[in-house]
Amino acid sequence: MQNNLADRADAVRFPHYAVAGQAGTSFKPEHLPAILAASDRCGFFEVHAENYMGAGGPPHRALERIRQDYPVSIHGVCMSLGGPQPLDPDHLQRFKALVDRYEPAMISEHLAWSTHDDIFYNDLLPLPYNEATLTHVCDHVDQMQSVIGRRIFLENPSTYVAFTDTTMAEVDFIREIARRTGCGLLLDVNNVFVSAANHGFSALDYLKDFPLESVEQIHLAGHAEQEDGAGEKLLIDSHDRPVADAVWQLYEIVLSRRGPVPTLIEWDSELPDWPVLRAEARAAQAILDRHSDTGGLRDAAE
Repeated sequence: MQNNLADRADAVRFPHYAVAGQAGTSFKPEHLPAILAASDRCGFFEVHAENYMGAGGPPHRALERIRQDYPVSIHGVCMSLGGPQPLDPDHLQRFKALVDRYEPAMISEHLAWSTHDDIFYNDLLPLPYNEATLTHVCDHVDQMQSVIGRRIFLENPSTYVAFTDTTMAEVDFIREIARRTGCGLLLDVNNVFVSAANHGFSALDYLKDFPLESVEQIHLAGHAEQEDGAGEKLLIDSHDRPVADAVWQLYEIVLSRRGPVPTLIEWDSELPDWPVLRAEARAAQAILDRHSDTGGLRDAAE
């Protein structure tokens, strides 16, 4: 029986696909028939880890079908790396099992917290940037990487409030995490634009200081414009519409400095038909292709 199980495990292992210089999209099961019927291929697909932590069923059947033909990126949303309490060991093991099962090309999580005691919030909450927070975030990143046996990419947040006990700039905080833990970075360009508008700083200056040499993946998404209680403009990282022109422009600037990096179009609600989402990925791919010969900081580092 044990030999039969081992043979079966070897038989269902997935092929390796490169993601360098590729654009991808969020994978939504409702798009599966259209994806399979399409004559061309999107570069890769990304899924939220927590949607696939059950043992089986339709979600896994859909993802297994996609993984046969495409590389997959796994994006965690509930690890709460920025929280002060220990990481949930059961959640870590479920995450590891998912990584082992699908052999993703990329693995990422958020610089945020979302749990307190036994309460789980439906938000990715910000944290103060200071030495105490830095220490426990680095400890959590080290723990996650050790348990899953893979390097992760840490995503910069979109934020709507700031803390009075912050003593470090966000870019310096993120740079130090990457230095101490060896993790890569996931640069969400829309998050930069949203946070810059909400807090009144320059997105260009933020990107100028950002440690682009550690960026291994990029996210692009749409955002919504609302008003806060004082009637001031407030941008929300909503993932429910096309990428804004200003975010595309920032993306061009990043690639001109960094060179082509695997790029994902995030679209998580108000889902369009597959051709609309595919067109967004094609737009990102066209920009990646224009920068494919520039090399950017990657070549300079080598």
